[in-house]
Amino acid sequence: MRSVGLYTLGCKVSQYETEAIGETFEKHGFTVMPFDSVCDAYVINTCTVTAESDRKSRQMIRRAIKRNPDAVVAVVGCYSQRTPEELLKIDGVDIVLGTDKKLEVVGRVEFMLEDRGEKPFCKIEDLNKAVFEPMAITKAPRTRAYVKIEDGCESRCTYCAIASARGRVRSKLPSDVIREVEGLYASGTREIVLTGIETGSYGRDFDFDYTLADLIVELDRRGSCERIRLGSLAPELIGRDFVNKVKGVKILAPHFHLSIQSGSDRVLKGMKRRYSRAMALENIRYIKENIPKAAFTTDLMVGFPGESEEDFLDTVSFVREVGFIDAHVFAYSKRRGTPAASYDGQIDEEEKRSRSARLIAEKNAVRDSVLDSIVKEGAPLSAVLETYDSGSYTAHSDSFVEISVEAPEGMHGEIVDVIPVSHKDGVIIAKLK
Repeated sequence: MRSVGLYTLGCKVSQYETEAIGETFEKHGFTVMPFDSVCDAYVINTCTVTAESDRKSRQMIRRAIKRNPDAVVAVVGCYSQRTPEELLKIDGVDIVLGTDKKLEVVGRVEFMLEDRGEKPFCKIEDLNKAVFEPMAITKAPRTRAYVKIEDGCESRCTYCAIASARGRVRSKLPSDVIREVEGLYASGTREIVLTGIETGSYGRDFDFDYTLADLIVELDRRGSCERIRLGSLAPELIGRDFVNKVKGVKILAPHFHLSIQSGSDRVLKGMKRRYSRAMALENIRYIKENIPKAAFTTDLMVGFPGESEEDFLDTVSFVREVGFIDAHVFAYSKRRGTPAASYDGQIDEEEKRSRSARLIAEKNAVRDSVLDSIVKEGAPLSAVLETYDSGSYTAHSDSFVEISVEAPEGMHGEIVDVIPVSHKDGVIIAKLK
């Protein structure tokens, strides 16, 4: 039996796509092996969100080639969509595909293994003509599964290469989402995460009126699963209309991951984000007022060209005002072909590192304050038990607070109520109710 090793860099959407690729390989008679095994073929699903992502993608490609120089090595994803010529220069790369029609990599690998394909092979689709690629997964861990419902982004932020790597917004049909969610739930997965490149834009491309909120309401009405969680959301897409539709939904986890990027209006304008500080704060306030226990995580960028100390402090104060339970802090990275790469006022790397460290310290302090409040309140938390080790499980509450709780082995994947007792390093220490 032929074997294939798969490796994913980047976001949850890419992870989902790799899972779908893996299931397709299995249907074609392949065994999916750990990536560091000696395999007949390797597929690397790349990321290009930062220069570091590009570097790691090249590193993993070369690792596969070194592991088995005779293997067929295929590269797909955002990096290959934007700069396929860079990947074709790597000796040992046999196949380069982009972000559309990724499942075709399976047939192309088969063709190469039968020595019927000319090497290297490169095919990058025109994303202006792309439709949503039909793909689905049928198996996932008991804890949570990611379901891709949307692809593409039309925001055209000045710092970001992903819009050009993913193309226009296109959405999975509601019936296909429902079928996939219900299939995963029937197979034992307790929590489903609906994700996309711009998840809140779901349905924008339909020729009928149907939004992300409509999908959530329908999944709830049908009892399609036990818990729905949402992937990253743009703040301007979750305003009053969205909240008013979903506020009574029982299966929706009260956790919202918002792509804020900056708390400075001047920086947001330079990024060409489609919201202001005031709009983001108002939408967050409205969610808190209408969805009990709502909690927020976010992505924050430091060192955007021209960011002053005052701009940076605006972001710090934004973190304090919202009370995020966590934040992913990262430094601006020049991306070739994006407007911001040629902006004046580029921030030096040392200052970026300093601001990153300061913001991480600040978001940790805010997180600890939120966790203090949770422990003092002592109210039960609903949590999915995930990884078991030495008598305790790691878990996440419905509002995505990380938890450690002692529980008997064999409860993996169960949703239980726990009582918070203390917290340490961002983790609630709890006991079973």
